[in-house]
Amino acid sequence: MHLRCPDRLPEEIYRQVLEQLAELSPVVQALPPSAALVELRGALRYHGTDAPHLGEVLRVRTISRLGVDIRVGVGPSITVAATASAQIAAPGGVLAIDPDQATAWLAGLPVDALHGIGPRQAQVLREYGMHSVGLLAALPPATVQRLLGGRAGRNAVERSRGIDPRPVVPRSLPASATVRSTFPRHTLDGTEVRTTLLDKVVCLALLLRRRHQVARGLTLTLKFAGGGRWDWAGDSPWPPATRAGEDTAPAEPARQVRRSAYMDPINEAHVSEPGTAPTSSGCCRWRSSGPGSRPCARPFPRPPGSRER
Repeated sequence: MHLRCPDRLPEEIYRQVLEQLAELSPVVQALPPSAALVELRGALRYHGTDAPHLGEVLRVRTISRLGVDIRVGVGPSITVAATASAQIAAPGGVLAIDPDQATAWLAGLPVDALHGIGPRQAQVLREYGMHSVGLLAALPPATVQRLLGGRAGRNAVERSRGIDPRPVVPRSLPASATVRSTFPRHTLDGTEVRTTLLDKVVCLALLLRRRHQVARGLTLTLKFAGGGRWDWAGDSPWPPATRAGEDTAPAEPARQVRRSAYMDPINEAHVSEPGTAPTSSGCCRWRSSGPGSRPCARPFPRPPGSRER
């Protein structure tokens, strides 16, 4: 089973969708930022139902619990399932392809609709008269290999015939934790912004301590009233879970983030100018894996007409 979530889905919602998948099958492969694969062979006997019904159950759960509609494709292979999910019109639905009808169903699709065929490959195939998946499947593999290359051509022919031996490999997203704060009104008070930032970092550190997790990095996102945003990411020199005995451990990282964001009294005008005041402190997140990035040289652009202090 292959599912597609809406574009630009927040990461925390995407993680919750993956948790819904894990309730159906233990074999879930995350395909960030908004897709996933699920192996249902063992789950069908456990749930005592068929794959299309599990797809409908999953969709109902994501809508009722998360408010997210998804597109679910069910098929005998990854290629068939992913191609089916792409054929569903937004906002969501379930399309199940019977294994005995998979080849015939694929044959009627345009060649660029086959999962795994990129735009340039589809253009080359159309130039040689292969406008449908059925025409591609009828060609000898050697002919397609001369057009697309050895491995790419062989994969294209096999997948056009519904042959895809790739297994679903269990893979989850790196562990993370997020805290948010939204101001009830446009905030021009720099002291309030700095206090909220420090409070969120402390709350995040306490959350990680309860989970017994060690943080490797910190990401800060600020969203502004005009629709703009600013992101900062960096490594954490003081993992909060390693200093559980000190209540002030998160304070120094918070000050470091604040300095990187130019949130000091001298540069406070960059934050508090009308039209650039933060409406939310966004998300302040410790990353448990992945490399950190260097802070921006000047993350807050100076508004037109303002003067250097």
